[in-house]
Amino acid sequence: MAASPSPSSSSAPSTSSSKGWLSNISSIASRIYFFLIMLQIPLFRIPCRSGMCTTPLHVTSSQLIASEIFPIPVVKALLYPGAVVNGVVTSMTVPSWDNLLSIYNLTSAKESPAVADLQRLEVLAGSYFSVAGAFVCLLKPGRMTMFGTLLIIWGLVKEGILGKPANTDPTKAVYVYPTMVLALICAFSSVKYDIKKAARSAPARPVAKPLRSSTKSKLK
Repeated sequence: MAASPSPSSSSAPSTSSSKGWLSNISSIASRIYFFLIMLQIPLFRIPCRSGMCTTPLHVTSSQLIASEIFPIPVVKALLYPGAVVNGVVTSMTVPSWDNLLSIYNLTSAKESPAVADLQRLEVLAGSYFSVAGAFVCLLKPGRMTMFGTLLIIWGLVKEGILGKPANTDPTKAVYVYPTMVLALICAFSSVKYDIKKAARSAPARPVAKPLRSSTKSKLK
């Protein structure tokens, strides 16, 4: 008679496939987060140097142009993929490379006062971390996107709920889009946790040994 397959052997492929899928969650979440940033999916709405910014890349680009840290062609290269997607979706047109700064109202970013950025340091720093982490996580998943997203959320909560600074203009009021929840989930999921590695790296606790005097007293 042929031996029936044991239940442990039949469940082995399913468990291995589930482990492989779970191990790829961080890479999948990192790619989704990268496209959210680079395609400039609106996550929030907040005043910035260029007027109203709705994405971390828009906030970062306005600050980069104002501070002249990177050349303008580099900033354009960051903005152009999202501008092409937005132009095709909204008006079925491809934006021009030369008019890219005027589309995002970045031509006068250098002349805008820096008071708004000083009042929103959390959003500015979080946008920097989010943009940089979106590129870094493509190579190696890390915590940069998570820190950036949490900083942005805290900055939005600080201004929108706590009213710091107070804003009486409804057109410039802080607003959070539902896509921010997706960005937060992807930011946390992109962090790769290795429980086995953490357990191996944990130092072993020393075992307490009895003193010689106590052992001699027990023998007596």
